[in-house]
Amino acid sequence: MSRHEKIVPLILAGGAGTRLWPMSRSSRPKQFLTLIGEHSLFQQALLRVSDPVRYEPPIIVTNNEYRFLVADQAQEIGVAPGAIVLEPVARNTAPAIIAGTLAAQHRSPSACLYVLASDHAIIADRAYHCAIETAHHAAHDGKLVTFGITPTGPATGFGYIEAGKEISPGVLSVARFVEKPDVGTANAMIAAGGHYWNSGMFMFRPAVMLDEAQRLTPAIVSSVEAAIAHARRDLDFLRLDQDHFAGAEAISIDYAIFEKSDAVAVVPAPIKWSDLGSWDAVWQASERDGQNNALRGSGLLNQTSNALVVSENQHVVVDGLDDVAVLASEDAIYVGRLSSAQNVGEIVKVLKAEPKTLALAECHRTMYRPWGGYSSVLNGERFQVKRLFVKPGKRLSLQKHHHRAEHWVVVRGTAEVQVDEDIRILRENESIYIPQGAVHRLANPGKILLELIEVQTGSYLGEDDIIRLDDEFGRT
Repeated sequence: MSRHEKIVPLILAGGAGTRLWPMSRSSRPKQFLTLIGEHSLFQQALLRVSDPVRYEPPIIVTNNEYRFLVADQAQEIGVAPGAIVLEPVARNTAPAIIAGTLAAQHRSPSACLYVLASDHAIIADRAYHCAIETAHHAAHDGKLVTFGITPTGPATGFGYIEAGKEISPGVLSVARFVEKPDVGTANAMIAAGGHYWNSGMFMFRPAVMLDEAQRLTPAIVSSVEAAIAHARRDLDFLRLDQDHFAGAEAISIDYAIFEKSDAVAVVPAPIKWSDLGSWDAVWQASERDGQNNALRGSGLLNQTSNALVVSENQHVVVDGLDDVAVLASEDAIYVGRLSSAQNVGEIVKVLKAEPKTLALAECHRTMYRPWGGYSSVLNGERFQVKRLFVKPGKRLSLQKHHHRAEHWVVVRGTAEVQVDEDIRILRENESIYIPQGAVHRLANPGKILLELIEVQTGSYLGEDDIIRLDDEFGRT
């Protein structure tokens, strides 16, 4: 084994965070959103570890519901994952990391793993690369390395690491982990020095991690090993067995391993890092104008300061306000004090508790599918109108509906439509009727995005009235 051996990135992309509602919801959480820069946070994480001189192709651990988002966003930026491991149920970071470590051990048993979250904002500058190199050396020598971020203030939303003695240049022992402190405790730790934010990034050799996991949490290792042993291949994905994986304890890697192991070391990393855990953190990480305003989307800020405005479609005008967050999604608008943006998570809990707003808290008006997606335009008692968009070369499943008929109007691109045994080509401004019970399929044979308006009519219009007869994406 060589110190110059490539690093295997292990990217965790299964979180369903809602603290950035209304943009981030469980159907499309923040890691897949473009909040800063030109790419989604997940794509930014992929690009940080895409240098073939330093890194092997990444292993991605994600939720089954996000598998096509992961695959599509990786393809968009030309990054080919080494493996995509699907969690059938959420079990926190310890089972996820152990699953990824076992997958890596089969492929690159001697290489060091670099575990990183898919939803953090990081500037990959010289300090970042130096921290990675230092951690690589320590991990090669048998340490379970965590990265400690140099605090910029008494943040109470992070855990802290108190460093001990120096083990080797740039590598320190860990005296203790401190859970999210109050402001007074955070100020005292920063004043004392030697305390760092716990970044949630790690580096280690697979054998070292698995030995410690076997010693400290043998039941989790047993469950995850069985989930991998009974896993099945599905297209480009490795589906962990649900029954065995569900038997693993839902616990973080910090609680399960790092806070108990004697092999842990910390690499202080003075890097530009944010977990983007709230809208004020997004504001801090964004480019701002002379009045400290950050604007993403269409808008006008007049005599306004210290504001964050994010709009997906609407033109937002803010006049004469200070310390304000205005977040306008397709179907919901949040307005509040930017300094109180931590309250969004509690607001989402209230929305979820009410049947009338549950869907608003969890789902977007636009739903993404492996072939493209659809947006809800208008809903009535026995009808609904949707905008469908199909990516070039993609096609929907061969299907039928028991309770509804559909009318399709092509507004952009070219559609190939099968209705029972008849196959037709439709172009812009042409339409077709799909009778109730007819076997049908929609495809985009062209080179540009296909857009249609779909009008559904019938006694029941739920998404579960889809009988799939054939599907190239393995859905049932």
